Amino acid sequence: MCVAGAGIGTLLSLQQVRSTEARERKEFLERLKSLDQIRSQIYLSGTYARDFLLSPDAETAKTQAAHLAGLERETHRALEAYGHELDAEEREPFLALRNEIDAYWRVMDATLGWSPQQRERLRFSFFYNELVPRRTAMLQIADRIASVNERGLTRSEAQSAASADRLQRSLILTFGLTLAGGLVLALITIGFILRLERELDRRRADLQELSTLLLRAQENERRSLARELHDEVGQSLSAILMETEGAEYAARGANVAEHLESIRRLAERTLNQVRDLALLLRPSMLDDLGLTPALNWHARETSKRTGRNVVVTADEEIDSLPDEHRTCIYRLVQEAVNNAVRHANARTVEVAVRKEHEKVSVTVQDDGAGFDTRFTRGLGLLGMEERVRRLGGRLKITSEPGRGTAVHATLPVVELEHRNGHEADTHLVS
Repeated sequence: MCVAGAGIGTLLSLQQVRSTEARERKEFLERLKSLDQIRSQIYLSGTYARDFLLSPDAETAKTQAAHLAGLERETHRALEAYGHELDAEEREPFLALRNEIDAYWRVMDATLGWSPQQRERLRFSFFYNELVPRRTAMLQIADRIASVNERGLTRSEAQSAASADRLQRSLILTFGLTLAGGLVLALITIGFILRLERELDRRRADLQELSTLLLRAQENERRSLARELHDEVGQSLSAILMETEGAEYAARGANVAEHLESIRRLAERTLNQVRDLALLLRPSMLDDLGLTPALNWHARETSKRTGRNVVVTADEEIDSLPDEHRTCIYRLVQEAVNNAVRHANARTVEVAVRKEHEKVSVTVQDDGAGFDTRFTRGLGLLGMEERVRRLGGRLKITSEPGRGTAVHATLPVVELEHRNGHEADTHLVS
């Protein structure tokens, strides 16, 4: 907006300067034309006056007198045209020129009344003593006026140049201010954007922390529920089962035996269901025995339940990983295997967990139906991504329709172990 305003103002000012310069030059040329016309008329009047003085007869003298009268009128019109607008410097010489011209024509008018004898007797003295000196004086005054007029034009051009210089300085100042304003606005905008980015990073960190707390609370809740089901409900059902067996032996041979057998079978089935539910929520062996046994148990249970071939290959070192690390790997494998069996209808699922110096890699490969990763993003996949990202890792899912699916995750080990060690030190200090 400022640049556009400055450009429009500059164009208008430039147009005004050009118009003023053109108008002043036009006035100069018109006045110069009037002055040249006065000069030529003075010269021509001398010629007509000479011819009048040398005329041999009255008719020729009358013709020359008519020419002189016409020149007098044209000279006065030229003086009137020149004298419309005069500078202070031109006024004095112009008045002098006008007085000389008036006196000149008065003398010429008096000469036109001479008789042939007077013309014969006075023509040479009049021509050389009156006409030529007066004409020379008038021409000198005209030259003086022309010089003054030229100086006026020079001053006008100097004023135009000064106006152009002021316009240039104003334009440079305007563009400088506009550029400075743009830079200030850009800096303010950059600062505002950086502040928004910092706020966004802070909120993203808060959301990340909240997500971590939610996942941790979820795992703690599952762990507590699994232990509750296993320890309390499971033990109670076991006690029911034992009491039922005792009652069965005590009442052997009676009709109550059939009822007790039914109660025993019901309690046994309930116990198995509770145990399976507890293992699905969080297998106790993940906390008691480690990650490798938990993965092998999940593979056996899945194969037993679905009839699919689930193969697990894992390094022994993965059992020494921190709890969050082991939980993430187990949940990742659990979700990937369940997706392969339930949705992809895979016949074979291969699970590989490898621990290197500073990272652990998890790969789940199946030969199922596959899918287009550009259009399929379920909650299970999002949950896997969130778990891996929370631990600073990377998750890559490769799949094509009809060519199976490969889920590959890489988790940093050193960074996580360092963080867990720091948290342990904090707890010890507390």
